[in-house]
Amino acid sequence: MKFRTLKNPFVLILVSLSLLQTAHAQTPVTETSKLSQEASVLRKQGANGLQIFLKSHANELNNYSSGNVLPSAALRTALDELCQQRDCYASRLYWYTDIEQAKAAAKISGKPILSLRLLGRLDRDLSCANSRFFRVALYPNSEISRLLQDRFILHWESVRPVPQVTIDFGDGRKLERTITGNSIHYILDASGRPIDAIPGLYGPKAFLRQLQQAEVVAKNYSKLTPGDREAFLRKYHSDRYNSIQAQWLADLSRLGIQSPPKLVESPSNSTQPPTAQIAGSLAVSKMRVETPMLTALQPNTQQNQKALAEITDQETWNKIAQLYASDAKLDRNSISLIKAKKSQPANTPKDNLPIIVKNFEAAMALDTVRNEYILHSQIHQWFMEGNQTKNVKTLNQQVYAQLFLTPSSDPWLGLFPNDSYSAIDNDGIR
Repeated sequence: MKFRTLKNPFVLILVSLSLLQTAHAQTPVTETSKLSQEASVLRKQGANGLQIFLKSHANELNNYSSGNVLPSAALRTALDELCQQRDCYASRLYWYTDIEQAKAAAKISGKPILSLRLLGRLDRDLSCANSRFFRVALYPNSEISRLLQDRFILHWESVRPVPQVTIDFGDGRKLERTITGNSIHYILDASGRPIDAIPGLYGPKAFLRQLQQAEVVAKNYSKLTPGDREAFLRKYHSDRYNSIQAQWLADLSRLGIQSPPKLVESPSNSTQPPTAQIAGSLAVSKMRVETPMLTALQPNTQQNQKALAEITDQETWNKIAQLYASDAKLDRNSISLIKAKKSQPANTPKDNLPIIVKNFEAAMALDTVRNEYILHSQIHQWFMEGNQTKNVKTLNQQVYAQLFLTPSSDPWLGLFPNDSYSAIDNDGIR
């Protein structure tokens, strides 16, 4: 038998390529991997890539919008990867995770940046509690979602990992939670300079007003000469601070309240960082989730007793919050997402969704007034004084240390007070 030698080496190359392509075509590609590859490619195209993905999968996504039929797990996972946000199928928002890319997009579009700082990651189920509430109550809200898509460049950055707790019941059941931590939205210009900040959780309507106001300020700021910008910002924050104080006095007068309630402040002369219980008291919505675990993890130390006693007159705060109950009403999109995510334990009523929604809205209303009257007022004061507000990283360190009471100097986030005793070897540190 005779063999002929191929005189043209390119023929051999073409045959090899053909065989490789045939083999590749015969290799099964799962729907999950196909969607993941599609999301990865479109992610590089920014918000336009997200719109292409949404259009190509419009049928399945529209079924959810019209009938609350959840998209497939594969489609939801791919969308989360593309958006870099958990539950993106409900919000349809594209988030940058690189601030330089966000600034470049802001310069091209002329839009301000909404930059979220949180514990954990926005694209993970177990990010800090307030960021999870943002994903349910704010980002899927139809008006907020539309405004964020059209008028802002979105960016998030993790401040540090969020502490996680797993309770093992020993029979195959486990309960997962995060503990402590808070979140804040910064409004930045295209250079990354802070214009304003929205601390913690606000009700949807209140958050929408904050965004609309901040966008106008950012636009006006960008039109000024560099020499006029600082004076403009100080005047804006002075006006906002005075407006908040006037509204505060009006609310107290309307309710006939003589002794205004207070929030706990960071101990100024203590060598011990604020405990997680004290920090947690600043955010009502997440405190309701975290309190049972914090109580179990931390004894009621003298520091906790003294500081928590200073959170005076919860009933008064509730009365003030009721004045703004409408600001915390959830829309249909958010309620649908809550329904899709909630469990139905055997010992609960068959349909307790209305109760869950009502309690969540009440907690949000309380968070809204406390965050605006106390935390946002302090931020306005910092801007008026030019106190570490020109750089977002510096401002963020100040916020977490002085407002959220979780300073970066405490690696344990208030979960390891040095005046308590656990009776566990090495205090349970592993």
